[in-house]
Amino acid sequence: MDVLYLLLRFTHAVAALAVVLLLAAAGRAAARRLRQPEVVGEVTVGLLAGPAVVASFGAPALDAVLPRPVFGLLSLFAQAGLVLFLVGLAHKLRIGPDRPPRRAMGWVIAGSLLPALCTGALLTAWVTLVAPAAVRGDAPLPALGLMIAVSLSITAVPVLSRILADRGMTESAAGRLALASAIAIDAVGWLLLTVAIGLGAGDASGTLHGLRALLFGAGCALAVRYGLRTRPARSLCTRLPRAAAVALGAVALAVALAMEHLGMTAILGAALVGLAVPGDERAPWAGPVHTVSRAGRALAPAFFVVTGITVLTRGFSAASWSLIVVTVALGCAGKLLGGYAGARLGGLRRAEAGRIGALMNTRGLTELIVLQAGLSAGILAPPLVLALVVMALVTTAMTGPLLNLLDRRDAHRPPATRLPRQATAPGQPPEPGALPVRDAGGLPPLRDAGGLPTEAES
Repeated sequence: MDVLYLLLRFTHAVAALAVVLLLAAAGRAAARRLRQPEVVGEVTVGLLAGPAVVASFGAPALDAVLPRPVFGLLSLFAQAGLVLFLVGLAHKLRIGPDRPPRRAMGWVIAGSLLPALCTGALLTAWVTLVAPAAVRGDAPLPALGLMIAVSLSITAVPVLSRILADRGMTESAAGRLALASAIAIDAVGWLLLTVAIGLGAGDASGTLHGLRALLFGAGCALAVRYGLRTRPARSLCTRLPRAAAVALGAVALAVALAMEHLGMTAILGAALVGLAVPGDERAPWAGPVHTVSRAGRALAPAFFVVTGITVLTRGFSAASWSLIVVTVALGCAGKLLGGYAGARLGGLRRAEAGRIGALMNTRGLTELIVLQAGLSAGILAPPLVLALVVMALVTTAMTGPLLNLLDRRDAHRPPATRLPRQATAPGQPPEPGALPVRDAGGLPPLRDAGGLPTEAES
């Protein structure tokens, strides 16, 4: 009888997962029709599915569709998908040899990170001094402030990559600069997230437990790194890539669950495993990592639905429009304006700096992962998570229209032309400040070492 009961519950959970995946497909289709990234529709539909059922039919209807045991299994599916997806995401938190100019990249990173951290401090002050106690929660102030700052500074690398690919900007200078800067910023964000969760313990014993969990995770990461570099592991990866992907996914799930058992979030365990995988995109482990991440990405819609049910249905009662408006405004100010200012200081033109700011303002799945970590650690209260979720959706949805606006403005702007101030006699160098005469193809004329036109030019 118990076996039959478990089988029925498991079948019910699989059916619920199938419905969730169908809803995600509908959300992606709607996003394409609205000329938005597919992930925006997927996240929006998933988050609103549970609250829509509650608003239309009441909480008992949601409990009938998803009883507590079934919801628990769906949550396990969601957590497994999140862990597997994070392996690939963390593996991408590195910068390859084909990197943008250091000066421009440094300014974009500083402009997109430091102002966002400052706006996080402003939002923390607003939550502490103005918002109701239900929004503040009972987490220590340093942990709360750092967690909010991390939440406002994140740029979603997966969503940004998809936007760049959809718009054909992957090889553009602005696209490569934005993606490289986002990878560096998210790497810093994960480190700050670890510190915030450690501060959330609040006492010495909790801090010691957190340090123990981090040491355990670091030890597991080192074991994974050196284990994957052995000859048997590389042979398995080369000859049986699917079996290698299954083994890597199992290790990631085991480390993540062990980290959660020790008092830390499973997200950190998955991130540590992803960072420990050696090699670059051409390494033998790139294929299995991609397979693991793709399997997790397929289960990601369940994470959106579970987040919507656990956060949004509890957060609506205490959240206010003022909290949401302040959160969205500060989120845009820190990343959109900060990214633009950093790009301008890095030497980019206004149009390219505007694109950088719009791209750096992209959040999405990575933001939801950070918020889930803060919620599970007891640092962020549900009303504040709701406001930050709305901020993530709004800022991500803004990216496409802002880029379209910049493209239309550049299309209608006449090309800048500038004539030399004074013509010079043949054989003499041009007057200082005068632009060189260009040929029919727009290229400067070829000149010899003395500055005279070459035979090809004459």
